[in-house]
Amino acid sequence: MTFKELNISEPILRALTNKKYENPTPVQEKAIPPALEGHDLLGIAQTGTGKTAAFAIPIIQQLDEARAQERRHEIKALILTPTRELAIQIDESFRNYAKYTSLRHTVVFGGVNQRPQVDKLRHGIDILVATPGRLLDLINQGHISLSHIRHFVLDEADRMLDMGFIHDIKRLLPMLPKQKQTLFFSATMPAAIATLSQSILRNPVRIEIIPVSSAADMIKQHLYYVERQKKNQLLVSLLRQERNKSVLVFSRTKHGADKIARILKKNGIECEAIHGNKSQVARQRVLSNFKSKKTRVIVATDIAARGIDVVNLELVINYDLPDVAETYVHRIGRTGRAGQTGTALSFCSQDEHMMVRNIQRLTGRKLNPVLA
Repeated sequence: MTFKELNISEPILRALTNKKYENPTPVQEKAIPPALEGHDLLGIAQTGTGKTAAFAIPIIQQLDEARAQERRHEIKALILTPTRELAIQIDESFRNYAKYTSLRHTVVFGGVNQRPQVDKLRHGIDILVATPGRLLDLINQGHISLSHIRHFVLDEADRMLDMGFIHDIKRLLPMLPKQKQTLFFSATMPAAIATLSQSILRNPVRIEIIPVSSAADMIKQHLYYVERQKKNQLLVSLLRQERNKSVLVFSRTKHGADKIARILKKNGIECEAIHGNKSQVARQRVLSNFKSKKTRVIVATDIAARGIDVVNLELVINYDLPDVAETYVHRIGRTGRAGQTGTALSFCSQDEHMMVRNIQRLTGRKLNPVLA
């Protein structure tokens, strides 16, 4: 499944391609088609599964298509989220996906001077990401009107409950138009959240992404905290130690995979790279060599690794940690197959600490740090 097969519009596809988002995650595959058709959604999915894109892409596409008949920038989509950090992250995602559209977006949250936020609102925006407290403050001051909302997202609803925001949400709901699309996401469904969802959703499509942590039970997982510029040195050292094992190395990008392969060859380690820019014939040749043990090490991107099913693959190395936590589980699941044990080693540089936290939250398991 590709984003193109999900009927994503050209401006968003262009943005996804430029950002190297090659394939949708399971939650995106399930959520985007019904959301594009205008259905309400009830999504049970944790942070790290790619759910931001699952609601952001359909909203951007629908608003962008409607802009041909509209000139005014009014708040037509509201994304409500519990924390400042998550609000900033979601706003950044909208910036990435809406890059080639004329849509405007901004984020509002408490704990900072409201003046810059108010200035952006005055210039007119289409999409607003907000935390409940600051949103209510700005509504009460007359800076925000919710009367034109067409798309409403309630993200991390169970966390809203934990943080005491449910009363704020109940104050906000009557301010929204009755005719709108509502996308409701929660990692868990306690009774209060189930009741809330039933009160605001109309015939929703239910999507549930269950963490696939059980696949990792047979795999030894270790984590190396390492400076980005020292990853090459660490990789060469580990591959020399594990010279008799078949190893799959994951890179986040095609360019990165080629670069890693060149460095390994310079250091006398025979390997091949496999990614979407390689022809189907070349990819099949690499896979055939790997399965027959002619090639001991391959460096792959996530899309290419989907075709790798090697029963006795002993070691997976995450040179780059994935942006989506669920992808980590799929990656390491390439080893430890058919009842075999396996080992997964992950490199974590300073800018990847958040990814480790998302992975640990998704799998419910702490990664064991190893001194590099």
